[in-house]
Formats: sequence, C-alpha cells, structure tokens
Amino acid sequence: MELLRTFLCVLSVLVSERFVALDAFSQSMDSDFTFTLPAGRKECFYQTMKEDASLEIEYQVLDGAGLDVDFFIFSPSGKVLFSDYRKSDGVHTVETEEGDYMFCFDNTFSSLSEKIIFFELILDNVEVDEDHDDWKEYVHGTDMVDMKLEDIMDTINSVKARLSKSVQIQTVLRAFEARDRNIQESNFDRVNLWSVINLILMMLVSAVQVYVVRSLFEDKRKIRT
Repeated sequence: MELLRTFLCVLSVLVSERFVALDAFSQSMDSDFTFTLPAGRKECFYQTMKEDASLEIEYQVLDGAGLDVDFFIFSPSGKVLFSDYRKSDGVHTVETEEGDYMFCFDNTFSSLSEKIIFFELILDNVEVDEDHDDWKEYVHGTDMVDMKLEDIMDTINSVKARLSKSVQIQTVLRAFEARDRNIQESNFDRVNLWSVINLILMMLVSAVQVYVVRSLFEDKRKIRT
C-alpha cells in the first residue's frame, strides 16, 4: 500500500505538468493553430520568450490559390530574423533573448484569394515555475524497494516525452493531409470542368463534320421537266 500510494502521487504530479493554452502561447510548451488569412490582409502574432531559450515555428498553407504566403519573424528589437516570400511551408528555429517575438503572415499580394494557414510553436528550455518535490514528503521506507522512485519518474517522463513527440508529428501529418486533400479536390473540379468543355467541343465538331459531309453529296442541280 505504501508503494502504491507513492506511485499514485508521482502520477498525479506528472499529469499536472501537462497544460495547453490556446489563447496564450507563453504558457504552453507546444501549441498549434489554424486560421483563415483574408485576401489583402496581414496577420501578426506575438510570443514572449526568456533568454537562452529556443523557439521553433513551422507553418503550412493548407488551402488557397497558389498555396503561398509571405512570412516574417521579428526580434524584440524589431529586427527581421527570417523572411519567406511566396512559400507554401517553412520551419525556422530561433535562439531567443528576453522579450516579445513577432511573426507575421502576409497575404497582401493576393487581392482575391484567402489562405488557410496552419502553424505550430515549439518552445524549448523554457523554465516552468513549479515545485515537483512535494511528492517526496509522502515517501517512507522506500529503501526496501528494488526500483527507486527516481527511476519510475525517469521512465514515465521518457514515455511522456515520446508521446508528446508523437502528438506533434501526428499534428503535422494531419496538416499535410489536409493540404493534399484540398489540392486533390481542386484538381478533381478542374478535371471535371475541362472534361465537360471537351465533350461540348467534340459534339460541336461532330455536328459540323456531319453538315459538311452532307453538303458535299447534295445534288443542287435543277431538273427541268
């Protein structure tokens, strides 16, 4: 019972570590977002970072004419760190300093087509002010246990990290799948349209050919009686 209670305490602490904030990326270690960028518009997002941390952003254009967008990352001082022009996807990593980083998606070059954009933020080496040592006060008489609680925590943390990586990869793959599906649907509509146009042209050409052939064999001479 003593070991079971201790193990449950460790699990409760690990479960409490997982948090996701969709409206405040500064509180999340891994966040993704999909939004619609209207034609002729520019949208910017901000991320607060600490010094000596790492910020990685990956984006994809899922739908829209050309599947392209302009992308920029600005440092807290306003300096342009990365710039992509008319790209469909991209990945950038920044070794950060303290301050607010701004990244913008620009669709001002398009006057008609809106774009559906997916992006994901991955924050590394971000300090989280949480005390995970509270579980130690519940530990008593663990010297007789072959497997130490630290080993259990290391194993669970390793599993948790791999599961988080799997979720991240699956999210990126779903974005690729959505973009490919949009391309296939667009190509399907385009093929159907041109098929109908070709069918109409073939029918017109056939009608003209029949008329020309019949006119060649018509006897236009007048017969006098």
